[in-house]
Amino acid sequence: MEFQDVVRRRRMVRKFTGEPVSEESLQRILRNAVRGPSAGFSQGQGFLVLQGESLKRFQDRFEWWGLDSSKTAPVLVIPLSAKDVYLDRYAQPDKGWTDRSEDNWPVPYWYIDTGMASLLILQTAVDEGLGAVFFGMNKDEWPAFREEFGVPETHVPIGAIAIGHPAEEGVSEGASPRSRPRTPFDEIVRWGRWA
Repeated sequence: MEFQDVVRRRRMVRKFTGEPVSEESLQRILRNAVRGPSAGFSQGQGFLVLQGESLKRFQDRFEWWGLDSSKTAPVLVIPLSAKDVYLDRYAQPDKGWTDRSEDNWPVPYWYIDTGMASLLILQTAVDEGLGAVFFGMNKDEWPAFREEFGVPETHVPIGAIAIGHPAEEGVSEGASPRSRPRTPFDEIVRWGRWA
């Protein structure tokens, strides 16, 4: 598939057929995710892949933020951000910072990089002929999630991505793009000066 087609077709798929995702597709999706940008090549992300019994445990125990229709997806990927990896990396001699202070960072790149890796997951799913939806996780459930799946405190879930074969074409019923128009290009992109 051409890249522009992937970008145009990418949408949040909320209904899945339940048909299995091939191992080859899943490997490609995750291999692309780990190739995302990473400040200082810190590589401070992790991805927990849930299928089968582990996915059933997640479905039975944790909130899906109103996306019950997404529970038919056969794969769930939880992107995790590891701030300490970035703080350690930028305290190394080639980066020039002498401490691990978060004050050195104008924005938390550990979240930004993990978000970019998540977009690569969404785009690769489209390129594989699959659908995916990114949704948030209830922060109050993080401790139970960590305990259930052995996730260390050093890794923060930035959300979850359900992946599978789409059960419908176009934008899902009830999805925001059905009730909100796309903001005009010229209201989002400015050239040379904001105003």
